[in-house]
Amino acid sequence: MKIKSKILIQKIEKQDYLQDLESIKYSDITNAKLKTIAQKMIQEVIQASKNNSLLQTELVITGQRPATFVLESNIINLPFANYKKITNFRDEDSEYDINIYVEVISEYINISKFRIDLLAPVADIVAEPDQWIDKLVLIIKDKITEVRNYNHD
Repeated sequence: MKIKSKILIQKIEKQDYLQDLESIKYSDITNAKLKTIAQKMIQEVIQASKNNSLLQTELVITGQRPATFVLESNIINLPFANYKKITNFRDEDSEYDINIYVEVISEYINISKFRIDLLAPVADIVAEPDQWIDKLVLIIKDKITEVRNYNHD
């Protein structure tokens, strides 16, 4: 799946993308629940791809050390909130592959309270969703551990 950066920017400006939000308490997290949530998030990536749409799906974990996990489709590792900066890095008339990025937003993830990593190109996720469900579960579990163990001195 490809998109011109100017089209991507227009879609983000108009909030013309699939959106979803899931919330769970830390105390309710189990491996089975994380797998179910990851399956839903990956299915939303596939649905967005079928509809030739962008995506923003969030998992909000509430509790003593809250964290938000966001999957967003983009052509660069910038959150939708910083979409105006895309043209600093990409030519607006060129087409780029769409990737899925995992964002972690929490006071307890790092000093900037934000982290973004490439999950995979949309095409890879569509081709092998089960692999990416498992990978997403591992990422979420790993980042939950980082949030729980974070110690800023």
